[in-house]
Amino acid sequence: MSVWDQIIGQPEAVHTFTRAVAAATNPRDPGPAMTHAWLVTGPPGSGRSTLAAAFAAALQCPAGGCGACTVCRTTQGGGHPDVEIIRADTLSYGAEDARHLISRSSVIPTSGRWQVVIIEDSDRFTSEAVNVLLKVLEEPPQHLVWVLCAPSQEDVLPTIRSRTRSVQLRTPTTSEVSQALQDRYEIDPAMAAFAARASQGHIGRARALATDEGARIRRQEVLRSPATLRDLAACFVAAGDLLSAATEDAQSISTELDASETADIRQAYGEGAQGLPSSKTNRLANSALKAAEKTQKSRRTRLIRDQVDRALVDLIAYYRDVLILQTGAAIPLINDEMRAQIQREASSANLPDTILRWEAIESARAMVAANGALPLVLEALMVELKDPRISQRT
Repeated sequence: MSVWDQIIGQPEAVHTFTRAVAAATNPRDPGPAMTHAWLVTGPPGSGRSTLAAAFAAALQCPAGGCGACTVCRTTQGGGHPDVEIIRADTLSYGAEDARHLISRSSVIPTSGRWQVVIIEDSDRFTSEAVNVLLKVLEEPPQHLVWVLCAPSQEDVLPTIRSRTRSVQLRTPTTSEVSQALQDRYEIDPAMAAFAARASQGHIGRARALATDEGARIRRQEVLRSPATLRDLAACFVAAGDLLSAATEDAQSISTELDASETADIRQAYGEGAQGLPSSKTNRLANSALKAAEKTQKSRRTRLIRDQVDRALVDLIAYYRDVLILQTGAAIPLINDEMRAQIQREASSANLPDTILRWEAIESARAMVAANGALPLVLEALMVELKDPRISQRT
């Protein structure tokens, strides 16, 4: 058993990090295999964050990542005092976030050999935030290791790329994801194969599809929407349905997180303790709760956009399958269970229109990422999916 056992389809990356861990046994002179600033890139679902956490656990573990000890378990569970995992609860990291991060990361390790800071979504750093971080990335304290995660090297600013060592991940194959679902979660082989294919190598998405019937139903509703776009009214209905489903999914995720954070704040300021809290404590508690509410609101906004983007990725896969049938390519369909609908779409549309529809979805994804108004973005998209040449006539 090892912390690396949970990494799916990334042997080169695991080799790089195991060499680094071996070299890091001497913190005073770790050698060239080890460095203090890493950039882990890979497509969504490739396991960037999981790999980063495994690396942190292996650095802290006396056995180099046994996977069974308390150090390994607490690190990968987010509870190790010397491993900081930063997740973007807002749409971007600002300069103030960067200053706070530097302050938190500058402490001496309390129990481990290293202070490890993992930053998910490091592509969300603003240029001002990057300027704040440059000094500590260039000359970190001897005990500090940065692990930055992003979808690709191009998504982070050049000043970050030039100061980090890059480890690139690939999309796991369908067979690798399917086997992992069977081995780890005892998923039926047929369901595992479906989830692996439908998720397009996204490990987290595959697990959700394999274990959550609601996730499968919502995906089916998204994929059926192109067949419902008979007129403009239907386009607006489809856009509203997609946004409502994304909002419900985001709400179900954020409600539990919000409640847990609020309870922790109230407990930290003495709620439930014997005696009455002082007026100063009450003021501090109210201030902390207001700050948390602001962060939670931003997180809900981000989660809605993430869920909308996931639905758009499913639509791209749908039209990819349409293109496969239109061109006669001998390639398996991602959505083979919907072959009949996809065949009707392929027969009723021409190849140029399918390409225009694909491009319209990609354009919508870009507008979602750029903070565009979601109702307008989705309504315009559905109109273009119904009539892909409408923009050419206006």
